[in-house]
Amino acid sequence: MTKRDAIFPANRHALYEAHGYSAAIRSGDLLFVSGQVGSREDGTPEPDFGRQVQLAFDNLEATLKAAGCTFDDIVDITTFHTDPERQFETIMGVKNKIFSEAPYPNWTAVGVNWLAGFDFEIKVIARVTDAVQSVR
Repeated sequence: MTKRDAIFPANRHALYEAHGYSAAIRSGDLLFVSGQVGSREDGTPEPDFGRQVQLAFDNLEATLKAAGCTFDDIVDITTFHTDPERQFETIMGVKNKIFSEAPYPNWTAVGVNWLAGFDFEIKVIARVTDAVQSVR
């Protein structure tokens, strides 16, 4: 059996070790990124919701970069929201800065009642176009 090709950002936060998961796994020319949250370096949630969403996207960008990818390589997004109706405008503000023109990636938003202390999480599938060295 081939080992997983795990990818981690340069400044990985404490949640990966605390909960035993990889930031992303490369499989062929696809990158499966675990749910990214708006955590501080110590793994605690950022209390300001707008900043938490921005940090989640920043953490996602760092993970994509570690795999040689950018936001343009994303083909599928799933986001999780603890209060979608109230949070939607803030999330769209950040999203629209990053994905400002068509074609947009697929996007599925899911309302949930618990995200381990967080209020927003984003996971993606991206295509990997360049050779990448994994960081274990």
